[in-house]
Amino acid sequence: MNLPEASASASGAGALAGIKVLDFGQMVSAPFCAKLFSDYGADVIKVEPPAGEAARRAGPFPGDRAHPEKSGLFFINNTNKRGVTCDVSVPEGRELFTGLLRWADVLIENNLPRQMREWNLTYAQLQEINPRLVMISITPFGQTGPYSAWNGYDLNAFHLSGASSRYCGRPGEMPLEHGTFSADYFGAIAGAAWGMAAMFGRDLVGGGQQVDVSCAEAIAAAFVGGQNIGMAAQEGRFDLRTGVGMPLGAPATIVPCKDGHVWMLALERGQWEGLRKVMGDPEWARLEMFNDMYVRAQNADIMYSFIEEWTAQHTKAEIMEKCQAAGCPITAVFTIEEAASLPHLKARDFFVDIDHPDLGRIRNLGAPFKMPASPGGPTRPSPRLGEHNDEIYSELCSLPAAKIAALRDRAVI
Repeated sequence: MNLPEASASASGAGALAGIKVLDFGQMVSAPFCAKLFSDYGADVIKVEPPAGEAARRAGPFPGDRAHPEKSGLFFINNTNKRGVTCDVSVPEGRELFTGLLRWADVLIENNLPRQMREWNLTYAQLQEINPRLVMISITPFGQTGPYSAWNGYDLNAFHLSGASSRYCGRPGEMPLEHGTFSADYFGAIAGAAWGMAAMFGRDLVGGGQQVDVSCAEAIAAAFVGGQNIGMAAQEGRFDLRTGVGMPLGAPATIVPCKDGHVWMLALERGQWEGLRKVMGDPEWARLEMFNDMYVRAQNADIMYSFIEEWTAQHTKAEIMEKCQAAGCPITAVFTIEEAASLPHLKARDFFVDIDHPDLGRIRNLGAPFKMPASPGGPTRPSPRLGEHNDEIYSELCSLPAAKIAALRDRAVI
């Protein structure tokens, strides 16, 4: 499939042009948050330790052969950024870093609070250097509270929120983990949104501030709160995981078909009648008891066995297209490979091709949010390790070439 090439917007500047950001994070949450800035026009400088950040070692790698410049995880989360290296644990490195901070509007990081204290890079210390700095700190459990010092990763944050008890797994069986990095990505999006709010509110509050994002709380608010808080507060009860499908209305579940599965949802009267029509209006479906979605749910086992007899004779594309035409919101359950070739996503420029010096021509995700007047998305590949050291340290820190070379020889950069 031929994909559009990455290209800049017609105006040459994205919606966030002029905003200056330091990405001082590793793996997912902070880098993706910074990517949301860089892919929409902000000037983002990624600051890595001299050995490179952890995502460079995480992969996936082409042919499963590890290479610091070929990690898919690093590539996808670091497009459109310039990159430098800096060892902030030594005085010369911290001096370089604070020089970059004087330039920045926003600092995005996901280090544990105790690590930032050990580096003498707390917000109180950095605000003395740059009073207008907005610092977006994204951690599993937040900057305060008894768990703030704990080691934790994405799935630790997810399970702390109660989301796995509510959503993942069958009733009466053990909870299951969610998709990898969901808490980190939710935290990243929350950080980007409220970091922008803090930046545009600097004049109102008299300077910058630290945006404290707990990935666990982002998941709790989005996954758990909307469905459970009111009921728990008012009645002292809450829902548990239900396995596949919805317990209070049917059909609303995943069912097998000739070449995979479809997600079936036909709760409203018109949707149910559309599904009946597509199935050939079988005699069992005309029973009066099936006119009510709650009664259908009470008899779901019987109903689904009939539906699966029909779906087994058709492909997921056939089922989806015919049901959608009949007003019934059914979609195929696509594999990653199938989703990557969907005409719908292609029409929305969801994928772009980018050239990378080590990976070659590679497919990347386009802009996740559409703004026609100032479209975003990746136009440049992720930086190679220390690629812009000379450019940035001479431009922003006024270091001569000999000084930069000496810092490199001492592994400060």
